[in-house]
Amino acid sequence: MNEAKPLAGARIELLDTTLRDGTQAEGVTLSVRDKIAVAEALAAFGVDLIEGGWPGSNPRDADFFEAMKGRTLPGGARLTAFGATRRRDLAPEDDPSLAALLEAETPVVTLFGKSWTLHAREALGVSLEANLAMIRESVAFLRAAGRRVVYDAEHFFDGYAEDPAYALATLEAAAEGGADTLVLADTNGGRLPEEVFAAAAEVVRRFPGRTVGVHTHNDAELAVANSLAALRAGARHLQGTVGGYGERAGNANLTSLIPTLVLKYGAELKAADRLEGLRELAHFVDERANQTPNRRAPYVGDAAFAHKGGVHVSAVLKNPRTYEHVEPERVGNRRRFLVSDLSGRSNLLAKLAEAGLELAKEEAGPLLEEVKALERDGYAFEGADASFFLLARRLRGAPEPFRVDAFRSWTGGDAHGRWQAEATVQLTVADRSVHTAATGQGPVGALDNALRKALLNFFPELEAVGLADYKVRVLEGQEAGTASVVRVLVEMKGSEGRWSTVGASANVIEASLKALGDGYAYALVRAGLA
Repeated sequence: MNEAKPLAGARIELLDTTLRDGTQAEGVTLSVRDKIAVAEALAAFGVDLIEGGWPGSNPRDADFFEAMKGRTLPGGARLTAFGATRRRDLAPEDDPSLAALLEAETPVVTLFGKSWTLHAREALGVSLEANLAMIRESVAFLRAAGRRVVYDAEHFFDGYAEDPAYALATLEAAAEGGADTLVLADTNGGRLPEEVFAAAAEVVRRFPGRTVGVHTHNDAELAVANSLAALRAGARHLQGTVGGYGERAGNANLTSLIPTLVLKYGAELKAADRLEGLRELAHFVDERANQTPNRRAPYVGDAAFAHKGGVHVSAVLKNPRTYEHVEPERVGNRRRFLVSDLSGRSNLLAKLAEAGLELAKEEAGPLLEEVKALERDGYAFEGADASFFLLARRLRGAPEPFRVDAFRSWTGGDAHGRWQAEATVQLTVADRSVHTAATGQGPVGALDNALRKALLNFFPELEAVGLADYKVRVLEGQEAGTASVVRVLVEMKGSEGRWSTVGASANVIEASLKALGDGYAYALVRAGLA
């Protein structure tokens, strides 16, 4: 693939469409308040253009644009409203969708039109010439109203593959109307990088006075690759979403593209000076979208710089470049060492050093063997740092903060069919014994309440500690039916952050108690109370 233009030093304009295309993802919904918060975060990060939604399509987007009137975004970012070319039977000045775009009062409008003869004829039901007129007249109408127009050529690459002359003619119509940016879209997400490169290079050659942009979807897992192909071909405007959220398989992931362009290609982006905030931005958007962050997300995921194999960890401790393509701190992430039955001594020592527990090399062997034995029994310490820390501490002979001597949990109902769980716990702290009972919504909740109640007799500081998350997994490969081993992962939270623990047993209540017990024990150890 020949390079049409180098990217080193190239100024690339970013348009983020998380608030519009991203909300078309299954399970993603943003309130008006969410959209305002995300828009401000994107602007502060260095995004040039923020596509807020389609004001003519739904009340929420209309309310968002109304709320944004008069609001100045940080960093000089500009808000854009998204909409379609005029309807085939209406003049631009009579089209309600175009009127809604003007009523949004954004300085920039993103307008999309059809580039593929299939869509013009079958989706719109118009002649090819009529489609060109719709594009030209709609752009000209918005330009006459003082708006900058970013023209999104929907299905451009599919249209170009089938009828390149007509696809180019649609861009010519947009340019004649006054669009300064011509965005080539792989709307179906199925084109290949070499196709995108060739088509984008031809558009750049044909329209030297216009900025060429790219908007790709991820249906073939090529959205990032296709975006890079278009940029290498000379495109200088990039559209995508944080986390790759979008319809079907999603959009081009700006969380991957931005650091790649800055750190790998040397491109100039406003966000280049704020890369250390990338992970925080990605997780902020996940939180607002009520989505669990992708642990394996490149650059920003928890696993992006996590090392598990003993050989890897040993090498990384000597020189991180051996197994890391960039420094994690540059994108706001951090290096992590995982502990499992694949670990070597280097993993264990590095992991404990992270938590401030120094271990001699000769002590690592017994700990490693214990980890491997426990993982055979169903434990997994990769996502349970607190349990691993406590395990190492126990093997060094440190005293336990408390000991659970007995427990019981059951569920009963009354004559009205109302069910309630109850649990009892007996534990010992420094030779003092306490026996408590509590109720809860379920047996694990009742057990947690009883354990907390008992511990608070000795450690009132635990009042600020509570259960944040609880997960149960029946381990694969078990053939014992309801007697299968289950693994319980617990996340606890307190004033100093969050920590995770693990328990495993054929008895889900016992596994839960082990994880909960570790959760409270770690809180006490970390606070210096044990």
